[in-house]
Amino acid sequence: MHTYDVIGIGLGPYNLGLACLIEPIEELDGLFLEARSQTEFGWHQGMMVEGTHLQTPFMSDLVTLADPTSRYSFLNYLKETGRLYPFYIRESFYPLRSEYSNYLRWAAGRLGSVRFGQAVSAVRYDPADGCYTVHIGDSTVHRARHLVVGTGTQPYVPPACAGLGGDVLHTARYLEHRDALRAKRSITVVGSGQSAAEIYRDLLGDIDSHGYQLHWVTRSPRFFPLEYTKLTLEITSPDYIDYFHALPEAARYGLESAQKGLYKGVNSDLINEIYDLLYTKSANGAVPTRLLTNTALVTAAHDPHSGTYTLGLRHEEQGRTFELTTEGLILATGYRFTPPAFLDGVRDRLRWDGRGRLDVARNYSVDVTGRGVFLQNGGTHTHGITSPDLGMGAYRNSYIIRELLGREHYPVEKHIAFQEFGVGA
Repeated sequence: MHTYDVIGIGLGPYNLGLACLIEPIEELDGLFLEARSQTEFGWHQGMMVEGTHLQTPFMSDLVTLADPTSRYSFLNYLKETGRLYPFYIRESFYPLRSEYSNYLRWAAGRLGSVRFGQAVSAVRYDPADGCYTVHIGDSTVHRARHLVVGTGTQPYVPPACAGLGGDVLHTARYLEHRDALRAKRSITVVGSGQSAAEIYRDLLGDIDSHGYQLHWVTRSPRFFPLEYTKLTLEITSPDYIDYFHALPEAARYGLESAQKGLYKGVNSDLINEIYDLLYTKSANGAVPTRLLTNTALVTAAHDPHSGTYTLGLRHEEQGRTFELTTEGLILATGYRFTPPAFLDGVRDRLRWDGRGRLDVARNYSVDVTGRGVFLQNGGTHTHGITSPDLGMGAYRNSYIIRELLGREHYPVEKHIAFQEFGVGA
């Protein structure tokens, strides 16, 4: 049986970027497995609201920040598809979300190492030769010396909504259910962040023609804008990763919670656009909408006879409880990483921290050897906000490739920040 140098499981932007960067390296033999079929492959398909764009510049593509000469760059995609000059004339660094998804599909279609429709059922370790076996169903087995897990984060459903009946949906499925939502008499968006704002803006634009009540409920004290100043952006740097990772576990967990606003806020232009739209619509009378801040979702119940949800809410600062009834319910409650079940067979070879989460080493490994199994985008508790940041994907992959080769193939930046994050030795 053939033994690969590395098998990547899951094909989000990070493992796809790794496949692109590995392709020209003759010493590395890689295989990348994706459970979805090629026709289903895409990126956040449920949130392809027309006109929405990335919150990071086009240079945060699959490869550019590791190898600007790569044929898998976003600019090369634009050139090959005849869109480079229109993108230039548009004068915006931020690709459309649909455009970025098409770019990922374009790159995946050019890689010989990618296999679609390959749902991994189990991973096991063979101590005889120190290799991992990756099982697809009951019949197909692949072998590799290293694994890179890139299954990504999963839609998070708050405890109050666990097992809730009806047609409640997460933002991940918004677009496919938008028409059905518009036919309802009332719609409530629960949560904060960019996705909540985009959906609220989209539904607010149609509120007059469809006549529904629209509510936006968030536990946040206000609608926080993404903090995007340049010195703050230095937190997405190798310097800060070194600082953050070296902190005690308790300190890192405290920062993980405190820094959520740095990557879970709302684009300030979108906040202003929502306000302007509310103002414009209010010129013709009261707008049938409510924006409720400081409001936590405590309970939720579904009545199948009326098709409504009753939400038990609590105002955090006033300590007062109240109820809201709605026909449509959208959970903009984000995503969380959960170790995939196929890792159960090698659980004893993985490192776990004091809270039961994977203990991700500085080099992104999670196994006891420190170089056998690597993790993409599941380490906000170990690597801070760089973990989900698209702009740091190429850096992380350069780091992983260095570990696989035992030498530096793509330059791995070490110090790029002007500021000092800690007290030097």
